[in-house]
Parts: sequence; C-alpha cells; structure tokens
Amino acid sequence: MEYKDYYKILGVDRDADKDAIKRSYRRLARKYHPDVSKEADAEARFKEIGEAYEVLSDPEKRSAYDQLGANWRQGQDFRPPPGWQQQRRHAAGGGFDGGGFDGAADFSDFFDSLFGGGGSPFERGGGFHGRSRRAPPRGGDHRAAITVSLREAYEGVSRTLNLSDGQGATRKLRVKIPAGVTDGQTIRLAGQGQPGPGGSGDLLLTVSIAPHPHLHVDGRDVHLDLPITPWEAALGAQLKVPTLGGWVDMRIPAGAQSGQKLRLKGRGLPGKPPGSQVVTLKLVTPRAETDEARAFYERMREELPLNPRETLTL
Repeated sequence: MEYKDYYKILGVDRDADKDAIKRSYRRLARKYHPDVSKEADAEARFKEIGEAYEVLSDPEKRSAYDQLGANWRQGQDFRPPPGWQQQRRHAAGGGFDGGGFDGAADFSDFFDSLFGGGGSPFERGGGFHGRSRRAPPRGGDHRAAITVSLREAYEGVSRTLNLSDGQGATRKLRVKIPAGVTDGQTIRLAGQGQPGPGGSGDLLLTVSIAPHPHLHVDGRDVHLDLPITPWEAALGAQLKVPTLGGWVDMRIPAGAQSGQKLRLKGRGLPGKPPGSQVVTLKLVTPRAETDEARAFYERMREELPLNPRETLTL
C-alpha cells in the first residue's frame, strides 16, 4: 500500500505544534472543500487532508505514526515494520479491542493498517485499547456581525455577506434576517462555518440594530418620546402616533403629565409575544414672544395657581 506523509499533506514540519497544524488544516480544508473548490481533485484532497489532521491532531496517533521514522516518503510502498504491533501496544498502554475508529472507512488503507480496520496488522477490527469511538472532527464555528435598520428588524431582510476564512479566501453567502430580531441577538446558520472531515461548523451571526432618529429599542419594546402641548395634557386629546406598523390613534388622558408613559400593546417588534410601543409624553410649552402671549401666561398664573415643588425635600 502507499505510504502517506501526513506532514507533507498538511504542509507542516515534523516538529510543528498543534496550533500550526490546526491553522494549516483549516486553510487547506477551506481551499479544497468540495462545496467551494473548483479543483478537479478537490474531494480526494479534502479527504486526504482530513485523514492527515485526524492523525497529527491526536497526540496518541501522532506519537504512534512518528515511530515509523522520517525515512519514509510519500508514495512509497508501505508495510508495517517488524515489531510494529508490539510498539503500538506499548504506545497505547496495552492490547487492542474491537473498537476501531468511527469514520475510518472514509480514510485510506494506510490509515487502516495503523489504526484499525480490515487491513490492520493487529487483530481484525483493531484499534486503540480503551479509546472511545468518535466521529471525525467537525469544522469550527465562524463568527460574523451585521447591522440592520430598525425597519429591517421589524419586517425582516435578506443580505449578502462576504465571509473570510482568515487565510485570504472569501465567499458570498445570502442570509435571511427574520422579522422581530432583537439588538445583540445571535443567529445560528447550521453548516455555514469552517469545513471539517466530520462536516462543517456553524455560522454565528450577531445582529445589531442601527440607531433611529425617533425610536429606540429595549428587547422587543420600542420607545418613542411624544411631544404634546399644555392644553392636550390638561384637557386630554386623541392623537395620531407613528409606530413601525403605521399610524395609530392614542388617547391622552386629561391631566397627563410630562414624563408619563403610555403603552401600545403589540406595537413593538414581532415575536411570541410581540413587544409593545412605549410612549413617553414630553410637554412642549409655547414661547411667550408677544405681549398678548405674556398676558395670557400671567392670567394663567393668577387663575391656575400651582407650586409643583411643594413636596420637594432633600
């Protein structure tokens, strides 16, 4: 069978540390992933890269593989050297069971001859003694961020993202931001992360809502400061109020005060349950810019005496 130089496959030195091995694997896995690569041998290279990473990222497998020495070369005909079975048992801390390696059927005969499978020089179906079965490693999750307007958060929107693998390669991905997304919410897109032998990781997309000139959000609630006149506050009024879903009628109770909050249920961001629109009243007083206006305010002072600070204490 053909000898596999796993170090050469991953493009790393034999003394490379685990971080260098991981970086090289991620770069090559992205380059040759069958879903994105246009290379003719992408699928075969992707499996070969995954096999190399499976061995070199596992301290026990790497130690056993390194016992073969550095004299073998990629492509040479390989047979396990004399005494390999005993060396493997010593490295594994004892005999072998029938556990094997889940997913080894996707790897080469060379891998099977060393770590289990039908071609093993050990017992049939061999593998590491006491090692638990595990699937090939899944690719890592990828994190990204996006900013949407408050209107887009209310209605939902589709966007095209340019995602980088950290090694200079980019790809485009069309994503749908659902209606009712909240500020700071993270959306998980399965299978859109880093590729790996056991499948791709996920994309974790964090959404920010851009500031709005008149509204601000708190969870699913939307807040609005509503200016009103003194006579609307004193006498009460029926006013048109803007919401993300359109204009609605809202009743201002007689005797309303500046800073008072009124709630429009279900008029915030969609959800289960939907948020509300919280309206805070802000009293706006006309300027006394004419003699008539000043006389009017003086008459109010005489006829409507009020000391709003009479209960103020320190």
